[in-house]
Parts: sequence; C-alpha cells; structure tokens
Amino acid sequence: MSYCLGMLLDAGLVFMSDTRTNAGVDSIASYRKTFLFDEKDDRRIVILVAGNLAITQNVISRLEECLEHDDPTCNIYSATSMFDVARIVGSAVRDVFKEEGEALKAHGVEFSASFIVGGQIAGRRMRLFNVYSAGNFVEATNETPYFQIGETKYGKPIIKRVLTPRTSIPEAVKCGLVSFDSTMNANLSVGLPLDLTIIPRDQLGLTESHLIAEDDPYFSNIGKIWGEGLRALFATLPDPKWVR
Repeated sequence: MSYCLGMLLDAGLVFMSDTRTNAGVDSIASYRKTFLFDEKDDRRIVILVAGNLAITQNVISRLEECLEHDDPTCNIYSATSMFDVARIVGSAVRDVFKEEGEALKAHGVEFSASFIVGGQIAGRRMRLFNVYSAGNFVEATNETPYFQIGETKYGKPIIKRVLTPRTSIPEAVKCGLVSFDSTMNANLSVGLPLDLTIIPRDQLGLTESHLIAEDDPYFSNIGKIWGEGLRALFATLPDPKWVR
C-alpha cells in the first residue's frame, strides 16, 4: 500500500509520498513513489504513483523511454501544457493495460494503478491532475485543491478541514506531515522515509526536494505535539447530557 498527496496552492505545489510498498511480520520493502522530471529548464513535472508496483513501474519506464528516444507522441518534455502531460501519462496507463490487463485478470490480479501528476511549464499556469487506472483524469480546483491516492482515509480529515488554495507552503507541509503521521499510526503499510517536493509558482528554478527519514526530529516532534493536542482538546469537549 502507498499514500501520496499533492496540494495545489496559490503559492505553488507541494507533493508528499511514503516509500513503503510491502509490509508484513517479516517483510518490509521500500520503493520511491515520487518522480521529478526537471531536466528541461522551462518545466518542472512531478508524478506520484500508487497501486500495483509492476504496473506503476511499467508506466514510469515507458515515459522515461519516450524521453530517451525523443518520441514527440509521448515525450512530456515536448508537451506544451500540463494538460498534455496528464494526457500522455493516461495514454501510457492504457498501453500497459492493453498489454497486461488480460494476463493479470487471468491470475486474479486487479489492474490497480493511480497517479498524481502536477507541475508547471514556463508561461503556462500551474496545474494538478489525478490519473486513474483507466487512463482518464480529473483536475484539482479551488474547491478541492488536493489529491490523495493509496491509503487515503486516515489522513484525509486534517487535509479536508485545513487546506485551502490560500494556505501557505510551510502550513501545507505541516498539514501534510500531520496527515502522514495519522496514516502511519493507523496503517502499517505506510511508512518512512517520506519524499517531499515543493515547486513554488512561477519560480521553476527554486524547486525543493527533501527526504524525511526515521530520525527526522521535526517529524517526530510534530506527531507528538499533534497527538497531545488532540487529547487535550478532547478533554475540553462537553459530555453528552443525555448519557448518564
């Protein structure tokens, strides 16, 4: 299982993903789920992946092959808008399904893959998309300026209550880390380290990438403060008068 989060703000884009892929009593595997495409100075593109690892790796490999062979039909560095980038990713997903969908079905394996695609191309507006297993996609809006994929339910309440387009980048990072802390405390299949990528709006050269590891003091402290704060707030809630 995975948990990935993308947030579209007035100030820029914030992406987070965990790195745990398998979790069990004696088996834990880690793979990066954040892919940054920044070799061209005029664009910064981030793709987050969740779902069947073989499928998502196949899709990313196809996109990278297109870059190596400079295929204009599927080269995200040749795309003129982030909409075109999302369309190219969706097309790659459909191509993988055509090749592997029936074989997976024959073995009782669901074709499960989802992607968060976001970024900015110079002179164009910053955009964020959620690409589904069918290759179709939807775009983030002012009303819903974020996407979650993978194990989303435990980390959604804080995002839904706090995040708006006007949220600053530091506040969004803080909100996202609380969301991941809540998810990790509820589900063993999501775990550290976390990948954090920040793309400030209209400042493509200032992209930041951080790896939040097991020993990160800020992440440990914010989880502790959040937990203690919730317990303190809960203690202030009035008891229901209709319960003896």
